[in-house]
Amino acid sequence: MVNCKPHDLCSIKLYLSTYSFMKIEQIYTGCLAQGAYYIESEGEAVVIDPLREVTAYLEKAEKANATIKYVFETHFHADFVSGHLDLSKKTGATIVYGPTAQPTFDAHIAQDGEIFKVGKISFRVLHTPGHTMESACYLLLDENGQEKALFSGDTLFIGDVGRPDLAQKAAHMTQEQLAETLFDSLRTKVMTLPDDIIVYPAHGAGSACGKNMSKETYDTLGHQKSVNYALRADMTKAEFVKEVTNGLMAPPAYFPLNVAMNKHGYDSIDDVMKRGNHALSPRAFEVAANETDALILDTRDPQSFSEGFIPNSINIGIDGSFAPWVGALIPDVKQQILLVTAPGREEEVVTRLARVGYDYCLGYLDGSFEAWKAAGMEIDTIERINADELHDIMAAHPDVPVFDVRKPGEFTSEHIKSAESAPLDNINEAMLEIPKNKTAYIHCAGGYRSMIFASILRARGYDNLIDVIGGFKAIKDSEKFELTNYVCPSTIA
Repeated sequence: MVNCKPHDLCSIKLYLSTYSFMKIEQIYTGCLAQGAYYIESEGEAVVIDPLREVTAYLEKAEKANATIKYVFETHFHADFVSGHLDLSKKTGATIVYGPTAQPTFDAHIAQDGEIFKVGKISFRVLHTPGHTMESACYLLLDENGQEKALFSGDTLFIGDVGRPDLAQKAAHMTQEQLAETLFDSLRTKVMTLPDDIIVYPAHGAGSACGKNMSKETYDTLGHQKSVNYALRADMTKAEFVKEVTNGLMAPPAYFPLNVAMNKHGYDSIDDVMKRGNHALSPRAFEVAANETDALILDTRDPQSFSEGFIPNSINIGIDGSFAPWVGALIPDVKQQILLVTAPGREEEVVTRLARVGYDYCLGYLDGSFEAWKAAGMEIDTIERINADELHDIMAAHPDVPVFDVRKPGEFTSEHIKSAESAPLDNINEAMLEIPKNKTAYIHCAGGYRSMIFASILRARGYDNLIDVIGGFKAIKDSEKFELTNYVCPSTIA
């Protein structure tokens, strides 16, 4: 996992194409599995689907002595807050959306087929409804008008297409109707393009915006036609609808809240950072916790958290799928938050929270947990054991409760035979199966999710949970447990 730094967008930066008249740069953010794009030609630039913090784009343009002319948005994003408003305000760039978009701020609503000039290159808008009704792709044309690249947003991913269930309420359509619309968009607008154009999507593997995305972050359209299940040439519309809608997990609760922010506006990232990047002494931190409804969010690694933490705090480690789990487990983006972070990572955490719309950090514990402990404040711990110890306990007490907090598909694929499924994704339902008056053991795949689970239940009064270090990987590697027969996840309906 690439660590997320505030000023480099935690990015894997790729100069995917550099010509004498054009440069295409993909800026891929691992924690959100999100691809933004900076394209420059002859002193003019466009940014597609920018992240919330815009400093990096400004620095690129300044270094190249270029002017950012347009901010292209492929749709109203659900999984992150885009940086379109701040970037437009700081540069004067025009924000562009596809047809039917209705933002409540100034933006250019493009017509299908409309052309935008940027230096020697051009972009043609392709209206591709289905994921959302305003979804649009941007087709890049070189100086000779040749079609070179497609910035496909969430319409087409590498290995998948955008899920058609997120925009049902806004579109007043069922997911099946949206899937039918997406089928038509792909067949009439995308699959008719040349096979050699490069597809640059908005997301890759790990994003909740699709279910079968590749770890690759770009590909040729021709190759996608041969390997992407949703682009099969002989596929009927009914087959497409069935396959695209099958197996969709419920979207994270924060998705519609991010859509609203992207559509109607939000606080400047500068104000958010100023508010959240505020050091609090242990006493001031305690006062803030007592006098507000703030959630104490501890972003240290699971091991450090388990050894000592502020009572009632929740652990979601920064070195993991941080933003998606924050969004899934903290239902209100307006929730006030007090932070405990590893020293030196305070600004990074505030930034990554802002990326998914959590703008109300009240500050962070100065000196981290060690300062709290040194001040003689109350602390709590969570017990952990290794896989060998769990085996010995289960051998002596065969009926001991063991709960697997991985996703249902992971559990179905392979698990300890006597374990019960209690997925973190559905923690409110899962906790109903956890006994409060009996010691219980929990594990996930590697230890990240199980500590989140344990911390949430601890704050709700469960003091009987013991976490298994290393999770199912350590359990399987020990070769001591009776496991179910392995089933390939790709075969699970």
